[in-house]
Amino acid sequence: MTAETSGGDGPRTDTVAAVVRQWQAVHPGLDTGPMEIIGRINRSAALLQQAEDAPLRRAGLSRPEFDLLGALRRTGHELTPGDLARETFSSGAAVTKRLKQLTERGLVERRGDTRDRRVVHLRLTDAGRDLVDGILPEQLAYETAVLSVLDREKQGELASLLGELLTRLEGRLGALRV
Repeated sequence: MTAETSGGDGPRTDTVAAVVRQWQAVHPGLDTGPMEIIGRINRSAALLQQAEDAPLRRAGLSRPEFDLLGALRRTGHELTPGDLARETFSSGAAVTKRLKQLTERGLVERRGDTRDRRVVHLRLTDAGRDLVDGILPEQLAYETAVLSVLDREKQGELASLLGELLTRLEGRLGALRV
């Protein structure tokens, strides 16, 4: 399959297809297959991030802030900032900055560890839990609308393929870094 075809659905007209065509004109023998996949994943992710999830925006939250609140909610127990960084694939500095804002808004509470004063435990306040529980159904409805350009079968195929890719990447991450 090339940038010119999409498996029988006719020519692709997305921006990545145009980039691939340009590269093929400059380097006709070059295999642009990986670019067609990685480029589309990256472009889709960028567009989704630019859209700034409407329900989250209305609640005054960014996606990374919601991810922190969601991690605290779905795990059901207190987490340390390090735990949150691992749960949300964020840097420690980014988690610290977001936690400061969420704490100031009264959505997260900090509790010092009784055995080690350097350790902080975090949990949702009642307001934080109510916010997550209230916004999650609306956010999922928004995401469903975004994905509605694909039928259910194609959504399932895409989820399966991305899941397979992610599982393999997560397993090989250390080996892929140079």
